[in-house]
Amino acid sequence: MFSKVQKILGLVLLTAGLAIIVWGLYYSFQIFTAKVQPPEIFVLPLQEKTSPVKSSANSLLGGLMSIDIEKVMGSEIQKILPADYLPRLLNLLSWSVFSGILFFGGSQMASLGIKLMK
Repeated sequence: MFSKVQKILGLVLLTAGLAIIVWGLYYSFQIFTAKVQPPEIFVLPLQEKTSPVKSSANSLLGGLMSIDIEKVMGSEIQKILPADYLPRLLNLLSWSVFSGILFFGGSQMASLGIKLMK
C-alpha cells in the first residue's frame, strides 16, 4: 500500500517538475521572440516637466547663445542609447535569473519524483 502511494507521489512530482520546466521554456521563448513582454520589475519613474534652467555657458555668454546645451546633449544621447534601454535589459536579466531558478526547482522536483518511483 505504501509503495503504491509512493509511486503515485513520485509520478506527480515528476509530472509537476517537467511541467514547470516546460512552462519556463515556453514563456522564455515567448519573451525572447518578442511575443510577450517580460515582467516589469524595473520601471523608470515618470519625469516631470520643469522649467528650463539656463546652463552655465548661456549665463557666461550673457544670453547670446540661444541653444540649450542640456537639450542638445540629451537628444544626442537619446539617439545612441534609448531611455528605456536599461530597464528593459534589467527586466530581461531578472527574468533569466528567475527562469534559471524555475529550471533548477523543476529538475529537483523531477529527480525526487524519479527517486520515489524506484
